[in-house]
This record gives sequence, C-alpha cells and structure tokens, in this order.
Amino acid sequence: MRAFASLAALVCAGLTVFPLHAAEPLVVELEPQWAGRPLTFAAEPTPARPSITRLDFLISEVAVRDARGIWVELPDAYEVIRARDGRRTLQLPGAPARVSALRFSVGLPPAVNTRSASGFAPGHPLHPEINGLHRGPAGFVFLAFEGQSRNAAGEARPFAYQLTGPELPTLVELTLPSTSGTSRVALDVSVLLRGLGDGPRRSDEPTDSRLRRNLPAAFAPIAPAPDANARAAMAQAESAPRPGVQRVALTVGTPYRLSVPAGFPTPQLPADNPLTEEGVELGKLLFFDRRLSGNGRQSCASCHRPELGFVDPAGRVSRGATGELGTRNSQPLHNLAWARTFFWDGRAATLREQVLQPIENPVEMHARLPDVLAFLRREPAYRSQFEAAFGPGEIDRDRLARALEQFLLTLTAAETRYDRAQRGGAPLSAEEQRGAQLFQTDYDPARGQQGAGCYRCHGGPTFRNQTFANNGLDTVPRDWGRALVTGQASDRGLFAVPSLRNVGRTAPYMHDGRFGTLEEVVAHYAGGVQRSATLDPFLARLPAGGVPLSADDQRALVAFLRTLTDETIPPRPPRPPEFRRDGPPGPGPGFGPDPALLARRGRPGPPPPFGDRGRPPRGGFRPPPPPPGESRPF
Repeated sequence: MRAFASLAALVCAGLTVFPLHAAEPLVVELEPQWAGRPLTFAAEPTPARPSITRLDFLISEVAVRDARGIWVELPDAYEVIRARDGRRTLQLPGAPARVSALRFSVGLPPAVNTRSASGFAPGHPLHPEINGLHRGPAGFVFLAFEGQSRNAAGEARPFAYQLTGPELPTLVELTLPSTSGTSRVALDVSVLLRGLGDGPRRSDEPTDSRLRRNLPAAFAPIAPAPDANARAAMAQAESAPRPGVQRVALTVGTPYRLSVPAGFPTPQLPADNPLTEEGVELGKLLFFDRRLSGNGRQSCASCHRPELGFVDPAGRVSRGATGELGTRNSQPLHNLAWARTFFWDGRAATLREQVLQPIENPVEMHARLPDVLAFLRREPAYRSQFEAAFGPGEIDRDRLARALEQFLLTLTAAETRYDRAQRGGAPLSAEEQRGAQLFQTDYDPARGQQGAGCYRCHGGPTFRNQTFANNGLDTVPRDWGRALVTGQASDRGLFAVPSLRNVGRTAPYMHDGRFGTLEEVVAHYAGGVQRSATLDPFLARLPAGGVPLSADDQRALVAFLRTLTDETIPPRPPRPPEFRRDGPPGPGPGFGPDPALLARRGRPGPPPPFGDRGRPPRGGFRPPPPPPGESRPF
C-alpha cells in the first residue's frame, strides 16, 4: 500500500494533505525541516546544524477525524518513510473527503511486529525489501535516525538512534485545518534531536525514552497554502509516477515457477520481464558462454563460480579476460530477487541495468556490445533460443539483459542448517546457539547486553539490509565507494551491506577482498575497526577498535555464520546446443570458466592474502578512485 509513502515527508518535514472527494484517497506530502527551514540531507555538518544521513520509520494505527468530529480508523494503512530516498507520499484510501485531524503511530503493534516476513506481499511497506528495517525474529526497527554533528573544535561525531520493540509504538496526533485547501505539517528534526547530545550515543544514555518524548512534539501544523497552490500541488501529485508501477509485458513461453524459500517474503519481480522456462534457460546459456567476452576467454561464471558460492576465490580481486586485475572483489549472486541496488557502490538500480556493464568493462570481459549482439544474431541456435524466450524480433541489448536478469533472479540460497533449525529440525549446537545470541543482541552494557549487534546491518530473512555502510576498514578510505555515485562527501568509504547467507563459501571478504577467512572478519569487528569521518554510526558508538568479544565468543559467532551455508547443488554449466564456429576470436566455443585462465590462477582453495600469487600485487593496490566528477577506472 502506497498510502504512507508520503508520510515520510510528514515525519521529516512538511506534511501536505489534499482533501479529495470520498472516492479518492487522502494524500499526504512531507518536506523535511530543520528549525523551520527545509532540510538538506547529507550536507556538511556545522556546529549549528548536524548532517542527517538517514531518517526512516514505520507508520501504523492510522486514524483521521472527519468534519463531524468522529475518528475513522484505517486499520490497513501501513507505510515506511525513507525521507532521504524521497519516499514521502502517504495515501489513505477510505479516508473522509474532509478531515480535521490525523493520528498515527511510529512503530508497529506487537502482533504485527512479530509476524513472519513471508506474510507481506511484494510492494507492501512492511516487506523487508521495501523498508530495510526488518531484523529477523526480533521484529522491526521502528525508527532509524542517523547523522553526524560537528563540535566547536571542528571534530566530527557520528550519531545513530533507533526505536525498536517490544516497546509499544509512539502515538502522534495532529490537528489539521478543516478546509478544502492544503494542510501542511512539519516534523522538525531539530526538535527530534533535542536533549540527545551532539556526539555518538554512549551506552549509559537513556536516549530511547527521550527520543520517544521528542517525536510527537516534533510535529506541528503549518499555515495552509492558498487554494490555487493546493490545486496545483494536487495536480502535480496525481500526474507524478507512483512508486512500484511498472510496465507489464505479455508472457511468451512457459511460465517459470520461482520457489520462494520458507520464511522469505515474496519478491517484487519485474512485471515487464516475467520469468519463463525458456528465458531462464537462455540466461543460463549466456551466463556460462565465454564467447560474450572480447577474446572468448571469459564468461560471467569465470568470476562468479557456482560451485564456489558464485564468487572468485583465486584472489582478492578477479582477473579479467585479458589478465588485468580488477579493483573490487566479485560479489556473490544469490538472492538477487530481494535486492534493491547492485554493485558494491549501488550504481545500478536494477539487475537488468547491471548485467551488461561487466561485458563492456575493459578490465572485465573487455567486449563491445555491438560485436556481442552481432555474434548472437549470426548464431542460429541463439536466434531460436531468443525467439522461444521473447517471441519474434531482433536480438538487442534489452533482450540480452532480460535473459540474464531472468536467470540471475532464480538463484537462491536458503536451505541451511539454520533454516532447518528455525523450522523445528535438528537444533544448532550450544556454540552455534551462543553465536546466534551474540548476532541478535546489542552491545549495551548499561542494559546488561553483551552481544555483537550484527543484526543491525544483517537482519531479516536475507541477512542484509538495503543500505550502504563504512565498516571501519581504513582511517582514510582508499576507494570512495558510494561517493563515486552520489558525489556526497558523507558517502566516502560506504559500500553495499552484503548478505551473510552462504558467507562460509564466499571468501574472500569485503569490497577489496582483504580478509580470507571468517575468523579474520570477526576479529576485525572485535578489535580492528578504524575511525573515520564516515564510519557507520553504530560502530562509532562502540569502544575503540569495535565490540569487545572474547576468543570463545568470536569462535561462537563464526560457528553460527557457518550454519548459514546453503547445501543445495548449485547450477552446473548447461549442455550447449550445436553452435557455429565463427564466434569472437579466442579458443572457440566454450562454457564456464576458461580452463587455461583457471590454471594460471591456481586450484580453488583458501584465498591467499594478496592477489593470486600470495603476495601484494606489483606496486601495491591500485590508486584510489578519483573524486566525483573525474573519470573512474571501472
């Protein structure tokens, strides 16, 4: 339901209510504010004004008061507000044409908070793929509020606050002008921060109760706009594209039945590229075909090997078709149907946008897309495969991308010992259960909590949120990460939070592959976290170096992470049909990784600490990516 997509704007800033006739939903628009002025997210912090980098929250228990003074409950009105991302529109079907007050809760009632994520339909605000606030069996984060302040001495101090269950949600009630014009309400972030301090939250600060007290007070009505402005705003809202509306394509071929793992929510698959048996099989052929590279030596499977967790364990970063080293670690490809962005820096918003970039990347597959398409059009077997999948028509970049997208959307990792234990199967060992407890528990000594808090970034059924974070690898980030896409200094060193499913098989770890084992990863968070201006706020509030974990607790955490390993048989290279022999130059038709290339890399095994020769690459790391606006090496 999109009714509350605009309330994000309400809580963050200015809420606009358009009174429509009874057949139309009530629409609410928000503009974030700071001390009565529009709020710019991720701005440079000053001693007078912090930088706000995240303001997300959940809305439930909505009611409106009609012109007669009667409260009308809207029990199905849920919404997630992601103010920085622009999700700020709330629609309330069933609301009266004219209202005089609005009431809602920030958070969820207990019965909803503890529901399984699999019970929410694609596009629903409580679907983990939509809100990024689901933390698994513990329920949802009600509100996530993050940023960075700067004190008088110029020192940057990150802050991060959350409201969670099992406490009851926070009630907000607002009086609105009973008029046919536009009603606006502001959520003043400066009021929300009042009394919370100007630096990282200390474990002994009672911030939750103060934040709950501040939240209702942060909302206040603003003078209504003239009717002409209201009509113009309403027309603009009605003509604007609504989130989640997609062009629907007619299905060609046999519908493919995607198996959604138990406990997973139904994914929001692209409506204009329905999965078919023929499309998935075609995408699989393309994924394993080395002839899509410029010299016929590399396929997608060369750097994403199914039998090894869809990663390349031969080195910290992969070698491309010409033998040149890349700049980032190859990412696993499972559960992409539940992802919102792609690549370590999130530069692709859809899987279809992502799949063609490695083909044309000069360091990866080193091909020209026109040459690849010309090859596919010359090949009779591919022509028949494309026609079976998409119907008559020319093989173009869109159809190539759709085929690869279909195959990748079917890759899941969910059949694990952890999942079977959750369903009542064989229980985890005592050590593994201890690791699970550490994973799901915060480090907050003042409240008697001595956990690791991993769930904050790796919660929900996919064990990842949909955000980007700086996890303290370097004091000065050598790779600017997300900032290369957004151009914002606050995003320097931020990378996509990866899923921990199958993590026992997807070494090496981190965006640059610097850690070869899970033990090294856990040790990093237990003592190797480096402070920097953009360090994740929750890591910044921990003691120096990270969360203090004993050697036994570190082993327990690793033991739990290994229970997330998928035990199903990965897809194998397909049996290729009869192909012509006039493909791109190189070793000729072939599927899967090039044997000669793998021989140069060495046999699969634990990744060496540096490169694929067990020592630092010549000259050390590649130079760090250039500042935004300049060319980048990938």
